[in-house]
Amino acid sequence: MKINVPLENGLLPDRYGKFAPAGNKSAGQPVTSFPIKISDAPATTKAYAIVMVDYDSIPVCGFTWIHWIATNIPGDWQEIPENASLELKDRFIQGKNSNASRFVNGQPQTGYTGPTPPDQTHNYQLTVYALDQILPLKNGYWLNEFLQDAEGHIVDEATIQLPSRAN
Repeated sequence: MKINVPLENGLLPDRYGKFAPAGNKSAGQPVTSFPIKISDAPATTKAYAIVMVDYDSIPVCGFTWIHWIATNIPGDWQEIPENASLELKDRFIQGKNSNASRFVNGQPQTGYTGPTPPDQTHNYQLTVYALDQILPLKNGYWLNEFLQDAEGHIVDEATIQLPSRAN
């Protein structure tokens, strides 16, 4: 399986991150999700799941930042369109990002919250999983719940790095 996200000059386009226009933000956070093209998925794929995390956040805040988790994305989709987190949220299930942590208590807490690296360019890891079944998760699930429920149901996965600028 392969995934692709369009980059500009090797970086995630500004409209999906820290330099998004005000209309693409909520509570100061970027909320317009980027498009993801999926190809060569197994024929047994019933659904997809997304996990987007920032390991470069560890020296900054002390933990891996979860930016977007989603599951039960229709398995016949070859592209997850731009802004799917908001405009198509009734078509799949989205989990909690790190804003939901009791240590952060930011907004939005469910769905996509884009990159806002404070110190330098960060590499955001995006993994798309092909699943052989719909998972029994509900909106607002945590990443650990996805990992537990997905065990034994991941038929393929693809990971890419999405650099996003701080300045």
